[in-house]
Amino acid sequence: MKLVLFDVDGTLLDSQHLIYSALSETLARMERPLMDRAFMLSIVGLSLETAMVHLLGPETPTAEVERAAGHYRDIFQVLRADPAYAAPLFPGALETVAALRRRDDVVLGIATGKSQRGVAHILDGFGWRDVFATVQTADDAPSKPHPAMVLQAGRAVGVPPEDIVMIGDTSFDIAMGRAAGARTVGVSWGNHTVEALREAGADHIIEDFAQLPPLVDARPMAAAL
Repeated sequence: MKLVLFDVDGTLLDSQHLIYSALSETLARMERPLMDRAFMLSIVGLSLETAMVHLLGPETPTAEVERAAGHYRDIFQVLRADPAYAAPLFPGALETVAALRRRDDVVLGIATGKSQRGVAHILDGFGWRDVFATVQTADDAPSKPHPAMVLQAGRAVGVPPEDIVMIGDTSFDIAMGRAAGARTVGVSWGNHTVEALREAGADHIIEDFAQLPPLVDARPMAAAL
């Protein structure tokens, strides 16, 4: 049995517009200047408070970090309800998840920096409530790249680390998977560059979801497109 673990934002879900807009408004409320878009999106995948430390700087007082996180939560909830900020699945995500779910030797899971509430909204929206056997979030474990989410997911479904495949769009996902002893697949369409995924040590990097199913059975190799 293999456990295929998916990150959410930037891997399954094209949420860049929503997240960037929420971060931009957060900076405005904090009276901070707007930053480079690529830098702002590079924090996606981290738990919220950890992401705010990266965004605002390590010298930022804890109270300010918490205030920024609170602003972001409030803004995100409002924007998420606006159809103009709808976050669709990436092409092929729905079909690939369905194909993997049909396999008798695969269980599916999620490992994300989102909250349980945030993931529940997505699972309900796409009819995925019964698809993922384990859902690991920022509510349940330290922020990526700590390996806890991967290890907890494996224990939850009885799959050892060497039979887990972690799929993600950031170096945080790859580092988390490697730290847990899992195999890793980076996706080229997300928030970190292919170069960053390679440097993090991804076993494989894909350009399209159609390339993923065969890699569930593949052994680690030098990362390449």
